[in-house]
Amino acid sequence: MIKKVLITPKSFSQAGDAPYKLLREAGFEIIENKTGKTLDEAQLIEQCKDIDGIIVGIDPVTEAVLKNAKQLKAISKYGAGLDNIDLEAAKNLGIKVERAAGTNAVSVAELAIGLFFSMARSIPVVSGITKSGKWDRVKGVELTGKTVGIIGFGNIGREVARMAFGIGMKIMVYDPFLDEGNEYIKKYSVKAGELEEVIKEADFLTLHLPNTEETRHMINRDSLASMKKTAYLVNTSRGELVDEEALYEALTNGVIAGAAEDVFSKEPPEGHKLLTLDNFVLTAHIGGFTVEAVEKMAVQSALNLIEMLKGE
Repeated sequence: MIKKVLITPKSFSQAGDAPYKLLREAGFEIIENKTGKTLDEAQLIEQCKDIDGIIVGIDPVTEAVLKNAKQLKAISKYGAGLDNIDLEAAKNLGIKVERAAGTNAVSVAELAIGLFFSMARSIPVVSGITKSGKWDRVKGVELTGKTVGIIGFGNIGREVARMAFGIGMKIMVYDPFLDEGNEYIKKYSVKAGELEEVIKEADFLTLHLPNTEETRHMINRDSLASMKKTAYLVNTSRGELVDEEALYEALTNGVIAGAAEDVFSKEPPEGHKLLTLDNFVLTAHIGGFTVEAVEKMAVQSALNLIEMLKGE
């Protein structure tokens, strides 16, 4: 019997023919998300009724979705974060889960570094002023010699360290699972510290970890208050890591100098008051949205699904 696979990510088709060729050669019938939007729970339940495998983006693969997908045997994440998938339910139902780890690491890290520069030199604000016809200069700061605090030292965090080292930044890292023998520690003169220490010492604090019960709102009023007044916050991971109300207060009251995010707790944010601030930069979840990352994620997620469904 031909296996059916559902592909939900909106950008998957932009990867070219390679991942589709892999899936067809494996004998799969491909069904795609044609809505142009992220699917909600009800839509996934409907779409997964007779599906054997899913390549999923950020769509909510809940317990209800999994229990109603009677033929589902494998979930391949298009990306690295698994927080939109109920892993416990998948395990209990015997559904395999794999992710395309590391495929978007360079792209996300480059965006994080780009946001460092954007804030350090007020690039969005100055561009707007200049294009309005004025010629006002805004004094910035150099990145060289500044301390970057990296929270989470997985594939993306390590890429940020590599790039920051090249700029001439000092690197501090917090990761509860940090391996002191990690080659990056010595190669890029990384100083490991406790969470509170890294937050306190960082000139640029960047987040690279999943959204879990432990990490939700890890950046809150207390942690923001402990940062330098001249510090900048960067979040290219998950919007839920930051208490957005507390961030708004911190930015309006001069608790920190600025913040830049590629993610938000609700996407799009629909007129949130943070969007009114000149010292807040927001991009539309574009971290892994590059030509190179899209192709690597699509191919790897296709290969992962093929491997998981082999022999099923």
